[in-house]
Amino acid sequence: MNQINRREFLKLLGLGTVAGASLLAGCGKQNDDSPSPTTKGEMTYRTDPISGNKLSLLGFGMMRPPIVERRIGESLPDVNDIDQEAVNEMVDYAIANGVNVFDTAPVYGKGFSETTTGIALSRHPRNKFHISTKNSTHRTFDFDASVRMYRKSFEALQVDYIDYYFLHSIGSQDNFKGRYIDNGMLAFLLKEREAGNIRQLGFSFHGDGAFFEWFVQEYQLDFGMIQLNYLDWDNLVGRANITARRQYELLTEKNIPVWVMEPLLGGGLARPHFMARQQMIKHDPKASAPSWALRFCASLPNVNVILSGMTFMDHIIDNINTVSPFVPLNDAEKQMLGEVAEIILTKRTIRCTLCQYCMPCPYGVDIPSIFEHYNKCLNEGNYPENASNADFKRARKAFLIGLDRKVEKVRQAEKCINCRQCVHSCPQRINIPGELRRIEQFIEEMRREV
Repeated sequence: MNQINRREFLKLLGLGTVAGASLLAGCGKQNDDSPSPTTKGEMTYRTDPISGNKLSLLGFGMMRPPIVERRIGESLPDVNDIDQEAVNEMVDYAIANGVNVFDTAPVYGKGFSETTTGIALSRHPRNKFHISTKNSTHRTFDFDASVRMYRKSFEALQVDYIDYYFLHSIGSQDNFKGRYIDNGMLAFLLKEREAGNIRQLGFSFHGDGAFFEWFVQEYQLDFGMIQLNYLDWDNLVGRANITARRQYELLTEKNIPVWVMEPLLGGGLARPHFMARQQMIKHDPKASAPSWALRFCASLPNVNVILSGMTFMDHIIDNINTVSPFVPLNDAEKQMLGEVAEIILTKRTIRCTLCQYCMPCPYGVDIPSIFEHYNKCLNEGNYPENASNADFKRARKAFLIGLDRKVEKVRQAEKCINCRQCVHSCPQRINIPGELRRIEQFIEEMRREV
């Protein structure tokens, strides 16, 4: 493999010295391309085989809404800091450019995402959008609590029916039976679907492969959402012990339409390791990294909707451009993405998707931000792992200064006491305390060097 150095790589991306300086800073909006502010053509739609709805191939995921800029330490776990004006602007742009699927959940955005989504969408005619949300009772088997969550979604979203409703994050037989079967919640939701309050009932999956195989055989719901991307397609890395390919094939065999979550792995595939990005640039210098990831998913014929969690306007512009119209991957491009996946798998990135399910940490550790900074530095070459390297001092400075700007010191990895509360909440099955300890030791070594 012919390799280019980091300076040449940045030049290929169109980044000069100013961009290089921003990489040293370590934080801010993450996008390695500057998309055109106008769409290329008409949105691509897929037909829901049950309802006949024409669904935009790109769905707007509200898991990671933009937040109001605050000084370090001001963003509290129970405070609504979502930037409603920015959400409204992005929703308006999405609808104007053909996006008609909007996905949220009671637990997204620190519990405020449904309300934010409802405010933004209530400004548009109801026939302009399909709303999906979830029964996010991850830790309770209480029927009344589940029903209250369900009823609250209607109020927060300001709707009198929900187009697509999920059994959220099912993953094991005991948990599924406790949350939905033994307490009668699934029977209740099926009656709600029959009454038209829910138009379609589906599920999202994170968990055990044997359970998935059993569930798809036993319960044929209207649609299923799985974590699918070119990295998870054939690889078992820190998550469910079943590949995305196998999940997709099982759902397709049962004629269950597939919805995709984490096509970009929480943004990780939007900012892959620079050696992986080099391979993409060789094929098409103008195509963004996210566009390759979306096209991989969209090239699968049983994929109805790809949900992308878009935080900034440039995210939504680029994603809309990718599917307006959508162009399937050819064989050479598929092979290239396979090579990209192999490069990414050889690096020590942490498979965090920034879903925030591990938060709040009882000891104040900002787990997602620490992992995000670590992965960013590793992918961009700002990872000072070898003191004999001529670039070591610059990379060390970028890593340490960027960390202190990203995460206040009282919320860094050293505050973890290994209580392991976060481990049980992580859908990626990351050994969070172990990774925090590894990062803490690495930081200590770097600071000793300073």
